[in-house]
Amino acid sequence: MKTKTIGLTLALSIAAVAICFAANPTEGTWKLNESKSTFGDGAGKSTTVVWAKADHQQKCTVDGTDADGKRTHSVWTGKLDGKDYPITGDAQSDTRSFKMNGENTLDMVSKKNGKVVGEGTIVVAADRKTRTVTSTITNAKGAKVTSTSFYDKS
Repeated sequence: MKTKTIGLTLALSIAAVAICFAANPTEGTWKLNESKSTFGDGAGKSTTVVWAKADHQQKCTVDGTDADGKRTHSVWTGKLDGKDYPITGDAQSDTRSFKMNGENTLDMVSKKNGKVVGEGTIVVAADRKTRTVTSTITNAKGAKVTSTSFYDKS
């Protein structure tokens, strides 16, 4: 019985470490492939996205343009655990969460004052050279719009 308990404890510990240090498939610099992408009414464009490790967390820096063509810059730092972490520089949201959903997929949720204002999925190709971001946001008119953005790793 003692051997089984020790073995189970060891297996669970190894699994927990693997989950905590699992590779983020989005790490690196991604450039928008605008010709393949479609944007909903009132949606901005994230032209460059950089994911990097920040101590025991992930950092996502996004540069792009808003629906009016004005430059944007936002930064999110947190864990890929589905919990809300603050985002700076995003007029539409004040927190965002990301959660791994399999080996190559991240689910994301954006909130403003605790209310969900956007959701999406990031799917990285198996070769890690491209990714597709499908997101639904509530635009300035209060309508939900969906965009699909294609990115190439640079």
